Amino acid sequence: MSFLKKIWTDWKLSFNHRQKEKSFRNGLAAVPQVLHPLIPITGDTVHFKHTGHAGDVIYSIPAMKALAGNKKIRLFFELHQPNRDFTKQMRHPNGNVMLTEKSVELFAPLMQQQPEIVHFAAWNGEPIHYDLTAFRSFPFDYRMYSITRWYFLTFAVTADLGKPWLHVTPDTRFSDKIVIARSSRYHSPDISYSFLSKYTNLFFVGVQEEYETMKKEIPQLQYQQVSDFAELASIIAGCKLFIGNQSFPFALAEAVKAPRILEVYHQCPNVVPEGSNAYDFCYQPQFEKIVSDLLNR
Repeated sequence: MSFLKKIWTDWKLSFNHRQKEKSFRNGLAAVPQVLHPLIPITGDTVHFKHTGHAGDVIYSIPAMKALAGNKKIRLFFELHQPNRDFTKQMRHPNGNVMLTEKSVELFAPLMQQQPEIVHFAAWNGEPIHYDLTAFRSFPFDYRMYSITRWYFLTFAVTADLGKPWLHVTPDTRFSDKIVIARSSRYHSPDISYSFLSKYTNLFFVGVQEEYETMKKEIPQLQYQQVSDFAELASIIAGCKLFIGNQSFPFALAEAVKAPRILEVYHQCPNVVPEGSNAYDFCYQPQFEKIVSDLLNR
């Protein structure tokens, strides 16, 4: 991306926040009423709706569980909502929308493994108690803080983020392997993964185009294709070490508390690793030291 395009992208990412904040400050926008269910909860399940992105869904689960309490969860995806966070220069697998029918297909096996979630499907107008995307109605600067905690700030709940919040069976075939994911978005300046060539058993998860880009830096890198997000989460949970940037695979690594290293994009540091075995970096020397310390100890 050219320097001028980068300036435009950074401005675009913050524009909606500034406009929303101005509306709140001038009394032009009503404060969303989110502290109580949209309709009374009368049964033994609490109904949630989310519009995405996929990573946002994973990061919403701690708040979802807190809001449900001792009741079970019915989760619905509202599909084909416009992409609100990325500019045209930032490629995304779902293009210009956040969740699609394919998203439901990929998520379903993972959601079916969660004991708290008894129903998962696309939303077709079913009654909803909580709209998880309500956090977008508040004037947060979405480039900052922590995606998971945006939900806490919105719904006035909390959870222990140092503990796993996704249930998966680790794939033990990857217990001696390093798993890597790096999306085309959110790259810290001057970061290179090429030094990883000195290590063995390197596998990439993500879209094919991202793998081809990374393979230019790490020639021996192998591509691990997955059929759904349950398989992806299982591989990440079972690996020796996961390395990724601020994308969906890291959300899974954070949720299952795999040994993990996060590449932080300094202009949008909204993912915060919490708990044990969690490291982050945005400079090359620190990146290489963390990897060396973890793999040579």
